[in-house]
Amino acid sequence: MYEQNFQVVIIGGGPAGLAAAVSASDNGAERVLVIERDRELGGILQQCIHNGFGLHRFKEELTGPGYAGRYIKMVQERSNITVLLDTMVLSVTENKTIVGVNPQDGIFQITAKAIIFAMGCRERTRGAIRTPGTRPAGVLTAGAAQRMVNMEGYLPGKKVVILGSGDIGLIMARRMALEGTRVEAVLEIMPYSNGLTRNVVQCLQDYNIPLYLAHTILKIHGKERITGVTCAKVDQNMKPIAGTEFYLECDCLLLSVGLIPENELSRELGIQIDGLTSGPIVDQLRQTNMAGFFAAGNVVHVHDLVDFVSEEGEIAGKYATAYAKSEIGAVNKVVAVTSADGVRTVVPQMINLHEGDTLPIRLYMRVGKTERNVKLAIMSGAQILLEKKLAVAKPGEMIVVEVPSDKLKTSDDKITVILKR
Repeated sequence: MYEQNFQVVIIGGGPAGLAAAVSASDNGAERVLVIERDRELGGILQQCIHNGFGLHRFKEELTGPGYAGRYIKMVQERSNITVLLDTMVLSVTENKTIVGVNPQDGIFQITAKAIIFAMGCRERTRGAIRTPGTRPAGVLTAGAAQRMVNMEGYLPGKKVVILGSGDIGLIMARRMALEGTRVEAVLEIMPYSNGLTRNVVQCLQDYNIPLYLAHTILKIHGKERITGVTCAKVDQNMKPIAGTEFYLECDCLLLSVGLIPENELSRELGIQIDGLTSGPIVDQLRQTNMAGFFAAGNVVHVHDLVDFVSEEGEIAGKYATAYAKSEIGAVNKVVAVTSADGVRTVVPQMINLHEGDTLPIRLYMRVGKTERNVKLAIMSGAQILLEKKLAVAKPGEMIVVEVPSDKLKTSDDKITVILKR
């Protein structure tokens, strides 16, 4: 088993990992390693062949592979970045030793001064939502179908029903329609869509695909292959309403029922996980509760725009390098960040103020339900640190605000983000 040493090691070669690698290199890291378990860099972007990426980052509209290609080129241009593809990380220890395996090297060991987790998300499956019925072929997650259609060239069905209105589900409704299949309906258990408004308009309304809000699937039918689903309306407690059942014939059911940050390595290591985001608790530098371990992108919390993922990757890459070079100063003040009154999640969950900090701190948050004409307020006790008017706040769209660091220096040891109606 051979060993190598690196300053910064990034686990995951998707948008967060690529941005972190470029940032680490640009901020003075001498040896950077990116470990990716797929056959190519880019992560989920490689199967997202639709446009809409890069409007914030590159000020132009790109496809997923186009956006990934920009960052892959940046990585290739930097000679101090090493990439290991087709490589699985088996374990990470507290002393920053990584054990991995790939077909070329077998099992190997790597030591690092700083580690960045950028493993992204995995999809919630049928087993997680426990839909009753038989177990026929033709039931698969929207992301698996997206890879099958866009990268492998296979069509999973000719008559499709989609459960869940997350962005991947909405985009796959359009993609399947473009491939000539009949999309019977998109069903969503919540009374609102969980995707971006632009995706509801461009993927469903423009293609006359019906969206049933406050509906779910009661039963899956079929023995060898799915033949149809029984659907029903649900009440405020998400319980099916008797008498509202109807049947939809289909040979394919796509599930777009949420994403879960991929944190098996983080949990095994003992990193603190936020129960609401399902990702590590991080500070504004994207450092976890364990010194030298950083996290960025969808592994921290689910994003709706890849531009924000890259932004987080840049932050993690910059400060992981600073940690590796022992350039992060002592913490002068710790401020806990919590959410309440309509705001469901907020990242970072803590702010560690260092001497000389002058840059504003960006907070990323999501609301619990759709609200209109509200004010987002950041409170320190009874004092309002910052207020922002929102015409509409939706769970599917992340809200980003900047808090001046000098305001935090005079705040309490805890700030709370709330909605004022």
